[in-house]
Amino acid sequence: MEATTKALIKGYIQKAEKKLEVAERLFKSGDFEDAVSRAYYAAFHAAQALLLTEGEHAETHKGVVTLFGLLFVKTGKFSKNFGKYLANLKDDRESGDYEVFSYIDEETAEMALKEAKEFLHETRRYMERSGLIS
Repeated sequence: MEATTKALIKGYIQKAEKKLEVAERLFKSGDFEDAVSRAYYAAFHAAQALLLTEGEHAETHKGVVTLFGLLFVKTGKFSKNFGKYLANLKDDRESGDYEVFSYIDEETAEMALKEAKEFLHETRRYMERSGLIS
């Protein structure tokens, strides 16, 4: 793998970790819609890093979800739960960001944080097993 690709993967992981930190702060302050948005972006950036390990890059959010499902869930590299997490987080983020009366509440935000944490944790494990990060 090229050094540039490795650097991009590492950058995406760092960005994902930062978004998760921000999501946790927003949750603690009661900003549930924005916490969900940042939680989604934590998983989104982690998924982008994973796609790069397969030489892929998606141009859209839907493309990231689709490619992750094809390359990581259908192949058994990740359990189906992680495909669901990414899709759920995307849907919740869109509701919170675009709907005037969204359904995002404390419980939804708490679940989004849990799913994003698990997604990022599993991404790190996969990357470590693959020797891509330490």
